[in-house]
Amino acid sequence: MSDYSPKPENKFTFGLWTVGNRGADPFGSATREHKSPAELVRLLGEVGAYGVNFHDNDLIPIDATPADRDRIIRDFKAALSETGIIVPMATTNLFSEPVFKDGAFTSNDPKVRAYALQKTMNAIDLGMEFDAKTYVFWGGREGTESDSSKSAVESIKRSREAMNFLCEYVLDKKYDLKFALEAKPNEPRGDIYNATTGHMLAFIGTLDHPEMVGVNPEVAHEHMSGLNFMHGVAQAWEAGKLFHIDLNDQYPGRYDQDLRFGSRDIKAAFYLVKFLEDVKYDGSRHFDAHAYRTEDYEGVKDFARGCMRTYMILKEKAAQFNADKEVQAVLAEINANDGSTDKFFGKYSSEKASSLKAESFDRAALGKRGLKYEHLDQLTIDILLGAR
Repeated sequence: MSDYSPKPENKFTFGLWTVGNRGADPFGSATREHKSPAELVRLLGEVGAYGVNFHDNDLIPIDATPADRDRIIRDFKAALSETGIIVPMATTNLFSEPVFKDGAFTSNDPKVRAYALQKTMNAIDLGMEFDAKTYVFWGGREGTESDSSKSAVESIKRSREAMNFLCEYVLDKKYDLKFALEAKPNEPRGDIYNATTGHMLAFIGTLDHPEMVGVNPEVAHEHMSGLNFMHGVAQAWEAGKLFHIDLNDQYPGRYDQDLRFGSRDIKAAFYLVKFLEDVKYDGSRHFDAHAYRTEDYEGVKDFARGCMRTYMILKEKAAQFNADKEVQAVLAEINANDGSTDKFFGKYSSEKASSLKAESFDRAALGKRGLKYEHLDQLTIDILLGAR
């Protein structure tokens, strides 16, 4: 049997909010006791994680005293040193507190917008205390329930102004940090601005420093609206903007479930892992998920180990797919090229256009050709189910 245990080069990370999730939901209170950030780091050390990420208030409670802050940071750093775990990413909680009920950067109240910038600058400083290299922005409250209440165009402008301000702050402080924007279509707002990875990519192009800003796609956020997550990841990669990624699982059309990676749609998870490994994505594989409410902390460890183990199994399956002679023979046939049309592709010229317009194609024959996609898909299923 293969060794599916995680290794540092796999760069598997979890958030304090993931393994620290206590199992509460809108219908029931917590089922697990509170654990300190240092205790959660040690839990991640036990399961073999590479890194831990945090929102500002995951680490430092929003009402903590300076003495509390110093003690928490001291204990957290000691746990990091003890386990060898690092902090690759940090972020700001701009969604939990009542002050953000109408958004943070897009709030209609300018005092709220100013407070959101202040809170984020302080949180960036906190992330830099731990040498985080990526800073994620999820606008969980940046949206509406009724479009009577807020201008969508003005909200885009406010978002742009905030991101430009914060990019300048990072440059002014000479921080080695890049931003990653995380999209979601809805929940907790009725509708959230920049709802998909594609929206975020378009928005980034309008910023003053687009080179500093990429995306952080999340499986559940695209699947909950019925989209193909791997396609969004591929678009981000092709644009040079895949700065971070959130892995979990999700049933389409439901609330944000944050299920253990690969536990629901193993085929979609396979294509995602295959893509990341094929393009040699070198960033963190961050699991933004949480254990079932039924679990104690031993179950949380099972959950964390399961996320990493599934990724490792699918990585092996991707290598098997790439090495399978029958699979590769079908792919070669599907993509066969006799070279006769090469002269028509590439950069446009008027001569090339004239030549292409004069070319004769056998439309009927082209339409009759079978592409063997059913066979190829079944070979994929055979590999995933261990029948090959």
